[in-house]
Amino acid sequence: MAISTDKTFAAGTSLPWLIGNARLIELSGQLLGAHIAHAGLMMFWAGATTISEVTRFVPNVPMYEQNFTVLPHLATLGWGVGAGGEVVDTYPYFVIGVLHLVASAVLGAGGLFHVFRAPAILHNGGALVALFHYEWNDPKKLGFILGNHLIVLGFGAFLLVLKAMIFGGIYDTHLGDVRLIINPTLNPLTIFGYLVGIKDNHWNFLGMASVDNLEDVIGGHIWIGLILILGGVWHILVQPFGWVRRILPIENGEDILAYSLLGLAFMAFISAIFVEHNTTVFPKEFYGDRRLWSAFIQFCLGILALTGFSWHFWRSR
Repeated sequence: MAISTDKTFAAGTSLPWLIGNARLIELSGQLLGAHIAHAGLMMFWAGATTISEVTRFVPNVPMYEQNFTVLPHLATLGWGVGAGGEVVDTYPYFVIGVLHLVASAVLGAGGLFHVFRAPAILHNGGALVALFHYEWNDPKKLGFILGNHLIVLGFGAFLLVLKAMIFGGIYDTHLGDVRLIINPTLNPLTIFGYLVGIKDNHWNFLGMASVDNLEDVIGGHIWIGLILILGGVWHILVQPFGWVRRILPIENGEDILAYSLLGLAFMAFISAIFVEHNTTVFPKEFYGDRRLWSAFIQFCLGILALTGFSWHFWRSR
């Protein structure tokens, strides 16, 4: 099958590596392989960085002074820390790093399998495999794939909920110790009020980043987990309405990429605000007081993703 790359950034180039996955837009099986391999690369980075930071960890020196990236997040989740945010055991970090490396190997093998051994087009695989074959002009099938992604993300949100409520708890900077979250906030007025900046019946310009207790944080993850899973089921069963397709048209792979980059940009901007202003989610014990540089990096990544959205959305039109 001849694959056209006329609508890609690298159209007409003599450097094939610039074309990237655009050559696979009509080969659903091989594109899935590239997708899985990409996930393996991200998993490898997480595992390798974690183990690297464990080997360089110096006790009695704050993590933020050691310029760590991953360990502060693991400590915030309650792994290996005790009273006052003191690291009492680095073995959990090592285990987590190894698990990520093993997962990266599995994902890498899966990516290679789909590229070299599995059907290049999923439709030719029959049965369950064919369910994930897509056509850019088939909104029902794209909705099915979107729905499965949303369900996985929903389960991911509930993993944090389970860690906070059952499996050891998470670190509470206001208490200065790890604790279980027994009574997460489920009041929808409280949780969804953050979306419009309402905190304690008053408007706060920080919006979601104004959250100052872990009960609200975990309650929010319960709500978003439910919304993602129910939304995933909805998209699997119901194809997008006509008015939705007119607002968010999907005609080719550039549209999918553009919307994905827009979502990444949104998350990066929210993250930048959290990093700079919120010490409940980003405790000072692990991230320090001066976090403007980290927030700036998040903001720049958001700008990059937003630029990518604008570019690909313009080209798709």
